[in-house]
Amino acid sequence: MKVRQLFDHDTWTYTYLLWDEETKEAAIIDSVKERVERDVKYINELGLNLKYSMETHVHADHVTGSGLLREILGVKTAVHSEGGATCADVQINDGDIFKLGQQEIRAIYTPGHTSGDVSYYIDGAVFTGDALLIRACGRTDFQQGNSESLHHSITQKLFTLPDETIVYPGHDYEGFTQSSIGEEKALNPRLANKTKEEFTAIMDNMNLPRPKRIDVAVPGNLSCGQ
Repeated sequence: MKVRQLFDHDTWTYTYLLWDEETKEAAIIDSVKERVERDVKYINELGLNLKYSMETHVHADHVTGSGLLREILGVKTAVHSEGGATCADVQINDGDIFKLGQQEIRAIYTPGHTSGDVSYYIDGAVFTGDALLIRACGRTDFQQGNSESLHHSITQKLFTLPDETIVYPGHDYEGFTQSSIGEEKALNPRLANKTKEEFTAIMDNMNLPRPKRIDVAVPGNLSCGQ
C-alpha cells in the first residue's frame, strides 16, 4: 500500500491518500474542504481511482471535503455509525474491511475523543485521527467524549498492534509527521507509566478553550461538508 501525507496549514490537519500500486484503487482519510481542488489534481496526476473518502470522526476543527469528492469523483463517503453523519454512504462498524485491489484497510472503533472515532489499520501502519496523537491524545470534553473510553481504545486496541506499526495522526502542532506504537507506549506523557486513573485525571482537568470552528465544523461534517 502506498501512502501520501498531505497537510492543511490553516487547521493543522493531516489528510492521507492511500492506494494499491497494482490496481490504482485509492482512499482518502480526513479530507479538508478547502483542499479538495489540490487533492483532486494530485489524484488525477497519479492516475488513481478514488473509491472512498473516509473520516476518523466528525471533526470540530475543519469541514470535510467528502461531499465535494463524492460530487466530483463519485466516491463513497464513510463515517463511523456512532458519529451521527447520516449523509455518509457507508456507516462504519468495528472490524469493517475496505478493499483497495488486494490491499485491505481495517476499521478499529476507538471512541473517547468523540463517541464516533475510528482508526484505520493497514499492514505496518495505523491512521489514528485524534484518538492517539504524537506524545498526546485528543481531548475528551465534547461530542460525547469520555476519558475512560479513550484510555480503553488506546491501551486495549491501538497498543495491542505491533510496536513497529507507524502511527499517522490526524494533527500535530509541533511539526512531527509520524510516530510508532512502540514510541507512544514508551514516551507518550499522558499514557507511559500512567494508570487509568492518572490518565483520566489528566484528561478531565485540561480546561482547554472551546474549538474556534466547532459551530461551523460539526454541523458541516454531519452533512458531509455540504
